[in-house]
Amino acid sequence: MAQERPDVQLPVTFFGDESFPVEWESEEEKQLFWWWDDLHCPNPLSPMFFELGGWWATCAYLYRRFGAPFGRDWKAKLINGYLFTAVVPRDPKEAEELAPYYSMVMPVYAEKGLEWWQKRLRPEIERNFEYLDTYPYETATLPELMVLLEDAIDIQERHWRIHWILNLSQFQASLDFQTAVREVIGEVDPTLLERIMVSDSDRNWDAVHGLWELKERVKRNAVLTEAFSKETPAEILAELEKTAEGREFLRWLDEYKREFGHKALYSHEYIYPTWYENPAPIIAAIQGYLQTDYSYPEAIQRLRQDRDAAIQELLSKIPPGDVRGRERVEAALHRVLQMMPLTPDHHFYIDQGTFARMRYVLLAIGRRLVESGLLDQPDDVLFLRYHELRVLAAEPSNLPNAKELVRQRREARERAFAIRPRDWVGTASEWALFQEPYKTLWGYPQRFFDSLKPREVSQRIEGIPASAGVIEGTAFVAKTLEDVDALKGGEILVCRMTNPAWVIAFTKIAGLVTDSGGQLSHPAVVSREFGIPAVVGTGVATQVIKTGQRIRVNGSTGVVEILG
Repeated sequence: MAQERPDVQLPVTFFGDESFPVEWESEEEKQLFWWWDDLHCPNPLSPMFFELGGWWATCAYLYRRFGAPFGRDWKAKLINGYLFTAVVPRDPKEAEELAPYYSMVMPVYAEKGLEWWQKRLRPEIERNFEYLDTYPYETATLPELMVLLEDAIDIQERHWRIHWILNLSQFQASLDFQTAVREVIGEVDPTLLERIMVSDSDRNWDAVHGLWELKERVKRNAVLTEAFSKETPAEILAELEKTAEGREFLRWLDEYKREFGHKALYSHEYIYPTWYENPAPIIAAIQGYLQTDYSYPEAIQRLRQDRDAAIQELLSKIPPGDVRGRERVEAALHRVLQMMPLTPDHHFYIDQGTFARMRYVLLAIGRRLVESGLLDQPDDVLFLRYHELRVLAAEPSNLPNAKELVRQRREARERAFAIRPRDWVGTASEWALFQEPYKTLWGYPQRFFDSLKPREVSQRIEGIPASAGVIEGTAFVAKTLEDVDALKGGEILVCRMTNPAWVIAFTKIAGLVTDSGGQLSHPAVVSREFGIPAVVGTGVATQVIKTGQRIRVNGSTGVVEILG
């Protein structure tokens, strides 16, 4: 639950120390509030992704297009290998002057955003994907691939501009709905609105549906069932190759990969292989579905029934006879329900699909450089910087130490994994914590005040309530998505963070606890869609809780108790 604001005198600063040194480029940079973006990039970044892949590259567009008064840019800084971001405030006078414009145009986005997405923006993205997916990578020359990289960079930037249109459109629809409820009904239990604001028809659910259909094929066929009795995905794939039924199943698997396989363990990176490249996570998911006999129809029906019951409960609170109030709430409700699929859909097409295609282009270039003896393996290209890659491709003698450079950077990234990043650096000001809205996705401002307290191992962990309900069960601590393969079903998953690639885990687990995230973060939203009690933003869960311990998760209060 939200806590009262502690009596802390702002601003508070941290400019680095021996345990977490920070290099500052300017005094102006030190005045910003930089927070660790463990929501998107919890691990040390590759140099190429930091230079080309950042969503922050289009943030000036975000603030310019919408005239958002709550910032003028959103910058990134790599500190000890980790991504920190900061919003740059507008001049107060300019912000005041822009506020009416922002208020004027945002209802248009709430009203039209879904139509734009369906008729114009999604088809544009799909055309770009078709271009990249059908490019003749195998026969293209290195110069041709370097030009393709420029096309891919342009496409990536355009897709992230579309991302902001979707993001702000949905944000405004959600805000309008919550405002209508508050002004017509008054304050209501936030969990009631959370149960309403879920999606039951989007690309993530389509991916789950496709997995369930593959599971049903296995379930109905004795030969496939025998193949899936093997212990590991590699053994299952090998067994499937041996039979006609198995080879037919692999053709179905290829169809699934082409549609849903363009995503990786952590979507906001180029360094992680996608499901398209390595289908082991798909096989593991089908294994899990078979073990639990997961039913997609039953899961989607439960979601819809709970959402519909929550809607009826909300509408019953409208004062009798308030016809205009009911019309206002129902209109806002209609808009927000229409917009809910935009979150999982933009993840599918932009966060997952677009970054995956950039990886494929870079790896194609890497293969040419390996053939020329300039790199040792294709993904070495990800440890170069953009300028260095262009130099190496055109005139290798100007970058004679490329292999050594890659080796040093790989080692530096491995060393960075041993570092526990601070939650924030720079200057925590009143504006940054309480007026700039985006960092609530990371659990601020409460996370800032929590960061000022000594972190001690305890049998009681407090975080942010994300999905209502209480569950008691066995903890399963996962550091990577591959760890999730060992889930038997019914455990409480404890992890640092989830992203859309983790959606398969939600069909197995009974509850969720994460180190990171706020009430609108991916684990919070998906937990509510699946009806799983969840606590996010604990900061320490993966350090304190051990696999096999019995824990109680209260998704309504944000408390996790270790019972033994």
